[in-house]
Amino acid sequence: MNTTHAFSTLCLALAAVLAGCQDRPAPVAPPPAASAPEAPKASPVADRWVGTWNGPEGTFLKVAGAGGAYDITVQNLDGPRTFKGTAAGDHIEFERDGTKETLRATGGVETGMKWLSEKKDCLTVRSGEGYCRD
Repeated sequence: MNTTHAFSTLCLALAAVLAGCQDRPAPVAPPPAASAPEAPKASPVADRWVGTWNGPEGTFLKVAGAGGAYDITVQNLDGPRTFKGTAAGDHIEFERDGTKETLRATGGVETGMKWLSEKKDCLTVRSGEGYCRD
């Protein structure tokens, strides 16, 4: 190899090394992704239960409210009483006389009440305490 060729090769290698050492601008980060608008929260299933539900012998259940907070009025043979209820998944929870109660959707048979056994659209607190829409 002649000196000129060796010198040229050395110069090219040195230029490549120096090019690698140069200050380069930092890579530009991509702009932050636009955050997707927050999806509206689904209304609790219990929002569909708002209204009056009838039981036997003049009893009824009335659900008022929306968005997970409800007033539950229970009219039984002793008169009406109202309780604060909260949506909890597929049911409403409320406290009555120190006991946590659960109001859930059922058919008439699940109410445990023969007067409601033929009904399809009902709410049940416990077996023997149910209310249906006519």
